[in-house]
Amino acid sequence: MALYHTEDQAMLADTARQFMGEEGAIAKQLRHWRDKQSMDGFGRVLWKQFAELGFTGILVSEADGGLGMGHVEAGIVLEEIGRNLTPSPFLTSSVMAATAIGAGNDELRGRYLPGLLAGDSVFAMAIDEGPKHRPERIATRAERAGNGFRLAGSKTFVVYGGSADMLVVAARTAGADGDQDGITLFAVPKDSAGLSQDPIRLVDSSKATHVKLDGVQVYDDAVIGEVDAGRALLNRVLNAGRIGAAAESVGVADGAFDMTTTYLKQRKQFGKLIGEFQALQHRAAHLYSELEIARASVIKAQQLLDATACGKPSQYADLMVSVAKAKVGKVASLAVREGVQMHAGIGMTDEYDIGLYMKRDRALAEFMGDMYYHAERVAQFSGY
Repeated sequence: MALYHTEDQAMLADTARQFMGEEGAIAKQLRHWRDKQSMDGFGRVLWKQFAELGFTGILVSEADGGLGMGHVEAGIVLEEIGRNLTPSPFLTSSVMAATAIGAGNDELRGRYLPGLLAGDSVFAMAIDEGPKHRPERIATRAERAGNGFRLAGSKTFVVYGGSADMLVVAARTAGADGDQDGITLFAVPKDSAGLSQDPIRLVDSSKATHVKLDGVQVYDDAVIGEVDAGRALLNRVLNAGRIGAAAESVGVADGAFDMTTTYLKQRKQFGKLIGEFQALQHRAAHLYSELEIARASVIKAQQLLDATACGKPSQYADLMVSVAKAKVGKVASLAVREGVQMHAGIGMTDEYDIGLYMKRDRALAEFMGDMYYHAERVAQFSGY
C-alpha cells in the first residue's frame, strides 16, 4: 500500500484544512474558549459544523447514516485539528466512542448514533483508572443486579467527560483485575444515579474529569457487544484512539514546524535572517525528515487497521499502531521544543502561539499511552 493519500482523500484533506484553518483557528477557538473559561472547553457551534460537513460520521457505517470511511480519513481530519490546535470532542466521540457503539446492537446504535451524526451529542471514554495509561488492568466492577448491572469503581482523566451525554465505561464482569477476559463495555448516560465527576483542566486547557461510579445501575441494553467478551472490542477502541492521537500529534508537530520556519524567514539578527544560519537550517532539515517518517508510520498503521476492519488479516496492525504512537510522540516533542527554542525568549510567552503547541503535545503524548508505553509494546510484539 502506498504511504500517501488517494485523490479522494486529498480532496478531504483540502476541505478539512480550509475549514479548520478558518473556523478552527487558534484565536477563534482555543484562545477564545480558554480565556472565557468555558465549561466545555470547545465550541458547540463548531461541533455542529463538524456534523454538517459529515466529519462526525466518518467512522459510522453507511447503514447507520454515516460516511462509512476509515481511520485514514479520520486521521486526515485529526491532523488538521492538531495543526490548528482546534479543541473538539472529535477523537473521543467520532473515533473512539463511534468505534465502540458501532459494535452494539440495532437498538443501542439507534439510540446514540443519530445524535453524534447531527452534532448534538458528545461522548467520552472512561477506561483508565490511574495516573498512567494501563488498560491491561481494569478494577471497576459491574455485578449482575436485577435486569442489568451495578457498576462500582473510578476512572481517571476522562477527556470531555463533563460535557458528554454518555460515557463508554470499561468494567470487569468476571475474573481478577489483571485478567484479559471478563471485560464488558457499557454505555452509561451522564445523568445516571451514583455517577459523579470531578472536573479538571489539563495542561493544554482542555477539560477532563475524574469519574466515580458508586453503584450506578444500568439495564442490559447498556451493554456494548458481549458480556465478559469485551476485551477484543476494547482493543479496537484503544487502537482507534491511539492512532487518532498519533495523527493529531502529526498535525501538532507540522503546525509547530510551519510556524517555526516562517519565523526563521522573518526574524533578523546581526543584520541577517536567522534562517540563513547554517546551524538552524540543519536542525530544520532534520526535523522535516523526522516528521515525514512519523507521518508515514501513521498512514501505514491506519491502512492496516482499515484492512483489518474490512476482514483482511493483519497481524501487524497492533504493532504498527504502537510504532506510530511511539515515533510520533518522539518527533512531536522534538518539533515543539525546537519551535520554542528557535523563537528564543518570546517562545516562552503567551503572546506567541508556539507555546500552545508544546502544551497540546504534552497532553496528547500521555493520551492512550506515552512513547515509553508503546516502545515497550513494540518490544513485546517483537519477541523481547
